[in-house]
Parts: sequence; structure tokens; C-alpha cells
Amino acid sequence: MITRIVKLHLDKQGSILLQDIFETNKLLIKGMRGCHEVQLLADHENPNLFFTISKWDSINDLERYRNSDLFKSIWPKLKVHFTEPPCAWSLTRS
Repeated sequence: MITRIVKLHLDKQGSILLQDIFETNKLLIKGMRGCHEVQLLADHENPNLFFTISKWDSINDLERYRNSDLFKSIWPKLKVHFTEPPCAWSLTRS
């Protein structure tokens, strides 16, 4: 099982857009082969800092999503609103 955490710093417009995109697409993402869970969390003190957390059967399933038309339709819309480069981790239990 892979847990993917992505840290996103966005401008105000991007923060609103991210929340809208997530609500619209969360079931489609969760419906991708190998995806068990997807969440969007906001930092308590910084309203423009977000984390996405998703759980995947394998790194191959995660990569399939990252190469999908769905991901390719989402990422460019958000990319222009980053105030810092995103950080991502793919984690497994040790």
C-alpha cells in the first residue's frame, strides 16, 4: 500500500479552485484502479496551505493516475496558482 501526500501552497484564487476541483473530482479519483482513499486537508493556521492524501495499492496504480487524462486535466489548472513548488511523498509502512 502506498500513501501519497502532496503539500500545496496556493494563492487565494487557487485555494478556492482547488477545493472546487477536489469536490468535483474526488469520486473519479477514488474510482481509479488501485485507489482506496483520497482526502483534501487544509492547514489550520494558513488557509492557502493544503495537503492531499491518497492511498494506492501500488506505485504503478499511482503512476497510472498521474498519467491519466483526469490528472492531466486537473494539474495545469492548479499549477499557475502555486506560490511555492509543491512537495510530494510516496510512503509505505516499514
